[in-house]
Amino acid sequence: MRSEQEAKRVVELYADMVRRICLLHLKNHADTEDVLQEVFLKYILHSVAFESEEHEKAWLIRVTINACKDLKKSLFRRYTVPLDVLSQEAASVMPVQLGVLEAVLSLPQKYKDPIYLHYYEGYTAREIGEMLHKKENTVYSLLSRGRELLKQKLGGDGIA
Repeated sequence: MRSEQEAKRVVELYADMVRRICLLHLKNHADTEDVLQEVFLKYILHSVAFESEEHEKAWLIRVTINACKDLKKSLFRRYTVPLDVLSQEAASVMPVQLGVLEAVLSLPQKYKDPIYLHYYEGYTAREIGEMLHKKENTVYSLLSRGRELLKQKLGGDGIA
């Protein structure tokens, strides 16, 4: 078990990153806060020492992604519909051009993670491949296809 001082340091350093990853996956603030707490609880209870800060950060990213996937697979989530989805369907408003964030959030799951990790966290394809347990060339393909989908959604020649 880790010390309180060590836990505070990690929360201060990585809470925003973990929260953004959760929002990207869950699109829900309440679930995001639940997973955020779960991830840092796992960190506190994880007794193995990390090789470096990058190893620690990669571990937190992997645990966050897995916790989000576990929550999405839960029985409760399978049989419920968020209220904001119902309100969107009920209100028939004119389509508004998607912003970049909405476009990224609307990508299929397999493209969201590589796009986020590359453009928001600054990881290379090799590092992303290690985190997501994929080959480096697969990551390049996912990034390329994800960019193409974003271009189509945003109606432009590229991401600014």
